[in-house]
Amino acid sequence: MAATKQARRTRIKASIRKKIEGTADRPRMSVFRSNKEIYVQFIDDVSGKTISSTSSQDKEFDTKGSKIELATVVGKNAAEKAKAAGISQVIFDRNGYLYHGRVKALAEGAREGGLKF
Repeated sequence: MAATKQARRTRIKASIRKKIEGTADRPRMSVFRSNKEIYVQFIDDVSGKTISSTSSQDKEFDTKGSKIELATVVGKNAAEKAKAAGISQVIFDRNGYLYHGRVKALAEGAREGGLKF
């Protein structure tokens, strides 16, 4: 029997999280994608704290344009916030989503902003 989308994503997410862990000098860049918005957090798993976060819901973003264009802008903004927090390298956590579409656009925007994966 085929698993539901959520069960499949949860299984993939668990297998990814077994392999990666964020530290203070190289935090985990976790992506969450809803139907309308996209969110990014920089997480230090050792201390269990979120260092910085941003999302497409923030007031500074213009909601005009496609969701992919918005994801690219969110990625660039996330890179700026990370640089301000002293982060230059991250571990990318796609959170069970395919590296395609909005997730890929966000990652490319973060790379354009100067983050190294």
